[in-house]
Amino acid sequence: MLINLFYVIILIAVVVALTVVFLYNSLIRLTNQAKNAWSNIDVQLRRRHDLIPNLVETVKGYAKHEREVFEQVTKARANAMQAQGIAAQSQAENLLTRALGQLRVVAEAYPDLKASQNFLALQEELASTENKIAFARQFYNDSAMRLNTKLQSFPTNIIAQLFGFQPLEYFQIEDANARNAPSTNFG
Repeated sequence: MLINLFYVIILIAVVVALTVVFLYNSLIRLTNQAKNAWSNIDVQLRRRHDLIPNLVETVKGYAKHEREVFEQVTKARANAMQAQGIAAQSQAENLLTRALGQLRVVAEAYPDLKASQNFLALQEELASTENKIAFARQFYNDSAMRLNTKLQSFPTNIIAQLFGFQPLEYFQIEDANARNAPSTNFG
């Protein structure tokens, strides 16, 4: 009888240990998936940031007296490149999107610029990058949602608290006008 009780206790301990390991590993997998998704956003944002100086220089060649707009775009780009964390990055990208919108308005006033092959190529590249950012943002937010849901679900929430897992912020666009990818059709 005592031996049977010992085996039952050992079996329960093994089941509990295996459950803890399984839940911990699932949290690690979801955390790593979200980190990878954020990395994809970061790659596309850097690509966007790299395109902006070329776009600004192209527009400058046609619209030399629009200095304030160029400075706003340059400053917004610098801030976006230096932003740390999801909330700060979201806010900085919102400002950059608005500044690019102002640049678009400037470009519309110059028909020669709109016909420039260099400008058209940069516009196409930026539009492609904006689409990739949107897809990467969606993948990240989906990954964050899966992790956050798991962190709030029983019994995983107990394991998450024991090992210090934290919920992730979503990468959101705050400006209602910026919820759509900025229009880069200058033609």
